[in-house]
Amino acid sequence: MIRVVLADDQELVRSGFAMILDAQPDIEVVAEAGDGAAAIAAVGEHDPDVVLLDIRMPGVDGIEAAKAVCAGTRTRAIMLTTFDQDDYVYDALYAGASGFLLKDVRRDDLVHAVRVVAAGESLLAPAVTRRLISDITRNRPRAGAIASDRLAVLTGRERETLRLLGRGLSNAEIAAAMVVSEHTVKTHVSNVLAKLGLRDRVQAVIAAYETRLIEPS
Repeated sequence: MIRVVLADDQELVRSGFAMILDAQPDIEVVAEAGDGAAAIAAVGEHDPDVVLLDIRMPGVDGIEAAKAVCAGTRTRAIMLTTFDQDDYVYDALYAGASGFLLKDVRRDDLVHAVRVVAAGESLLAPAVTRRLISDITRNRPRAGAIASDRLAVLTGRERETLRLLGRGLSNAEIAAAMVVSEHTVKTHVSNVLAKLGLRDRVQAVIAAYETRLIEPS
């Protein structure tokens, strides 16, 4: 069962999302919160698999809540907003979020997003990932970005896996490119994340650009 905490300052939005998710046989909404501080507390109390965080909330906003949750717990964060500007996506990703959704998301896409992120995957589509990460790493370099010499801990195959992740390829596409099984790719991805101290595939894509393994086009 996938356990979810919902955080949004609009009660109708929370209730609507909760109704959709609770209707699924494999998803349970264990708590709701109206602001970031309450969301952090709810995550600490219920230890959910996923927390959905509205970016704009009173007091502690969704970005700050995501930083606290992603840094201190195993819970994965999906950001919710009515805005789709790149700045919000950038800040959400660097806060540790594994996904980003607009509030007008379709019912099926919301459910799919929760399942994907709970399974340890990222939410951004490959084409979106390539365009977005290339842009933000070119125009908004982050303090403390991963230095290229950090890649020395990777084997040649792991390095190639990271390069293909950075291009936005799926596991199946990476397997085809490297002429290996998807199981082998999953092992390489897990090793890359562990060795570089990354939380998920989104952060791996960012790392591929930050280390200049891939040059922004």
